[in-house]
Amino acid sequence: MAAAKNLPDPAVLPPPLRALAARGVPHSYRKGTLIIEEGSQGDTLYLLLAGRVKAFSSDARGREIVYGVYGPGDYFGEMSLDGGLRSANVIADSACTCAVLTRQSLREHIRAEPEFAFELLERVIRRARLATQSARSMALLGVYERLVQLLEAMAVTQADGMRLIEERLTHADMAARVGCSREMVSRLMKDLERGGFLRALGPRSLVLSKRLPPRW
Repeated sequence: MAAAKNLPDPAVLPPPLRALAARGVPHSYRKGTLIIEEGSQGDTLYLLLAGRVKAFSSDARGREIVYGVYGPGDYFGEMSLDGGLRSANVIADSACTCAVLTRQSLREHIRAEPEFAFELLERVIRRARLATQSARSMALLGVYERLVQLLEAMAVTQADGMRLIEERLTHADMAARVGCSREMVSRLMKDLERGGFLRALGPRSLVLSKRLPPRW
């Protein structure tokens, strides 16, 4: 970890987050750096200014479950502000820069900008809701249904009606998101391609050609 000489242009952030970033200490991280380790003690909040990070857990065999991938304007580390242990690993998915805020600097910001407390609470609630939905999916849905949910969530409808996944995940990344083996994802994706439901568009993008069937 190395301190950054300059923050990225704060104009890319909405005004409340610009003020928050100004209270933090900027740090840059190389791709692959473990920024937060699950189970460690910590009371700092990270505001992502540039790049991308991934929050995940893994077991002794290296299997992963991914909780989310975050970009500029997102923050992470808030789940340990109650003094508890870190609930997930966070790794730099690309070279990134964060403004690192202590609990005290966050208190000072909330005192100066009370509305931020509600924004922070809403963010925690959204993530708790997503965690509940993920747990429900793991318990009640099969692998195929979870894969369909992931693909549908990633697809963006274009002006011409085409449903495009601009940044195609690897099968290993998809497996980590839906909680299954890479081999299972590869088999299902190949079956969907053969059925004409999806097709590659260049090396990184994917098109959902037809509505994905609810069952397979």
